[in-house]
Amino acid sequence: MRHKWHVRRGYLKIHVAVDIRRKKIVSLVVTSEEVHDGRMLKKLVDHVSENNDVKRVIADGAYDSKKNFRYLFDNGIQSAIKVKKNSSGKAMGCYSTIPRKIAVLQQLSDFDKWKRSVSYGQRWIVETVFSTMKRMFGEHVTARRYPNMVKEMFLKASLYNMLVTMK
Repeated sequence: MRHKWHVRRGYLKIHVAVDIRRKKIVSLVVTSEEVHDGRMLKKLVDHVSENNDVKRVIADGAYDSKKNFRYLFDNGIQSAIKVKKNSSGKAMGCYSTIPRKIAVLQQLSDFDKWKRSVSYGQRWIVETVFSTMKRMFGEHVTARRYPNMVKEMFLKASLYNMLVTMK
């Protein structure tokens, strides 16, 4: 559609933080498609930390950055972020890379052991939340203006949380 009709319709990206015990969305950020996932980690964790005690962050490879590992380490939060497959264990002596270097070395030496030690297998719960929201509300928004699209996504997340609580 973009190429044939020269219509530029972008995508919305929702970045969520999910409480894996209750399977509820505890933080939500809506951005355009150009914003990388890794840049939203600090915002999500800060929002969740206002009302909750965050002990561990389980995230996929999109959140793999020195900045994110350093942020979590400095705040006393255990990081369970899968590093990229071609990651190097060499940190070049920089203080900010030490938390990521430790994760890289652990994952390169024995990935399955690391996976069990940080409960990385619990990430399926977040994928289930995304899948459930798409099945309940569809993959599209009906609003046309960006601020209203954001409000619609927040409403959908609130409805999802209400329905999960009712079970």
